[in-house]
Amino acid sequence: MNINQRRNIFRRRAESNVYRMFFWVILILGGIWLIRSVDQGEIKPLFLPTPTPTRFAQSYAIEGDALFTAGKLEDSIAADGKVSPGAITAYREAVKVNPNDVNAWARLSRIQTYSTAQLVKRDAILVRLEEAIASAEKAVEVNPDDSYAHAVYAFALNWRASFVADDRERQALLTKSEQEAVRALQLDNTNTLALAFYAEVLVDQQKWTQAQQNIEQALERDPSLMDVHRVHAYVLESLGEYALAIEAYDRAIAIAPNLTFLYLRAGAGYRRLAFESPNEQVQRQLYEKSLEYFAQTARINQQLGVQDPAPYLSIARTYSQMGEFFIAIRNVQKTIEFQPDNPVFYGELGVLYHKNRNYETGILALKCVVRGCTAEESCDGRGGCGPNDTPADVVGLPLTISTVYYYDVYASELAALSTPKKSYCDEALAVASEIEASEFDNDPNIAADIVVVRIFCTFAPETPTVTLEPALIDTTPTAKP
Repeated sequence: MNINQRRNIFRRRAESNVYRMFFWVILILGGIWLIRSVDQGEIKPLFLPTPTPTRFAQSYAIEGDALFTAGKLEDSIAADGKVSPGAITAYREAVKVNPNDVNAWARLSRIQTYSTAQLVKRDAILVRLEEAIASAEKAVEVNPDDSYAHAVYAFALNWRASFVADDRERQALLTKSEQEAVRALQLDNTNTLALAFYAEVLVDQQKWTQAQQNIEQALERDPSLMDVHRVHAYVLESLGEYALAIEAYDRAIAIAPNLTFLYLRAGAGYRRLAFESPNEQVQRQLYEKSLEYFAQTARINQQLGVQDPAPYLSIARTYSQMGEFFIAIRNVQKTIEFQPDNPVFYGELGVLYHKNRNYETGILALKCVVRGCTAEESCDGRGGCGPNDTPADVVGLPLTISTVYYYDVYASELAALSTPKKSYCDEALAVASEIEASEFDNDPNIAADIVVVRIFCTFAPETPTVTLEPALIDTTPTAKP
C-alpha cells in the first residue's frame, strides 16, 4: 500500500547566512567611506579634467605667433599683479614640450631678436641677443639641413654684430652671418626670408648694390612678409632714401600694425627728413608727422600693457631738434619713471638741461651717467622726484663711443661753472684726461671742447664767463632695427 508523503502547506523560511550578512555590512560601510572621501576631496570623481591640461607644442606655437602679430613680445604685468605671457614665453613653452621642434626653436630666435628693438639697456639687449643666437644654434643642431633655421641664425648674428665695438670681432660675426644666409639659400633657393636677411647682412658689409638686388628679388617673390619690407626700408635708409624708406616701413606696418619698433623707425625717418629740410614750414610738418608715429607707439604700448620708455625718448629727441627743450625734458623724465636706474636717460636729460641752459641741474644729471649717483642724488638729477618717481641708485657708464658725448658735456659744464670759491676744475680736468686718453677724442668738436676746458680751468676768472656749447648732434640710435 502506497502512502503519499505529506507536503508542507507553507514554504519553509530560508535560514540566514552569517557570511552574506557580513559582506553586506562591509559593502555599506565602504560606500559610506567613499562618499565621505569624495566630499572631503580625498578622492576625485572619475572623468574630471586634469588641473593643468597637457598642451601640444603646436598649441603654444600658434599662441606665440598670435602674440607676436599683436605686438606682445614680452610678458606684461596688469594693475592687479597678474602676469600676461608674451610671444617669447609661449615659444619657450613650445620647445619645452617638444625640444626637437626645429621650427619652434627658429621662430623663438626670430622673436627674441626682434624683441631687442623694444629694450633700452645695452646689457639687457646683449643678453637677449645671446639667447636668440643660442635658440638658433639649437634649431640648426636639431636639423642641420633646415633652411629656415639657418636664415634665422644669420638674422640673430647680424643684429648681434651691431653692438660690437671692435671692428675685427664685428666683421667676424658678419662673415658668420653671411655664411649662414648663403647656407640657407643653398638648402632652399626659394626661401624669401633668407634672401631678405642676406640683404640686411650685405648692407652692414657696405655691399649696397648687391643688397639692393637681393631685397628687390625678395619683394618680387613674396611681398606679404613684414620682414621683407622692414629690410627693404633698411636698405633704402643706407642709401639715404629716407622718404622711400618710410613708405617701406608703412607697408610693413600694414602687415604687422602692432609691432612698435616699425613706428619708431618710420618716425625717426621723418625726423631725419625734417632735420635736413631748409624750409621751416615743411620742417615743422615733418616733425609733427614724426611725433604722430611716436605717439601711436605709446598708445599701442598702453593698450598692450607694455612698459616701454622708447617712444617717450624718441618724442624727447624730436622736440629737442625742434628747439622745444622743456617738453623734451618732460618726456625724458617720463622715461625715468619706467627705468629710474637707467644711466642713459640721465645722460639724455643732462644734455637737454644743458641745451636749455639749466647747467646746474645738468651737472647733477650728467654725474649720474658719468660717475653714478645715489638714490637721493638721482632725484636731484631728474629735477626732483614726484609721486610717480622712485629714487634709485644709478651706476655710471664707462667711456665708449656712445657715451663720450655725455662725458664731453659734463666736463664742459663743470669747467664753465667753476669759480675760485667753488671750483669744479679738478673733476673737469679728470674727465677731460679720460677723454684724451681714450680712442674717442678724434671728433673735432669734442677735441675743441677739451682744449677750452683746459684753458678755462687754467685761467679761471672769479665768475664764469664762458659757456661751452658742444655741437648739436642727432642722437638717433644707429643700432638695429
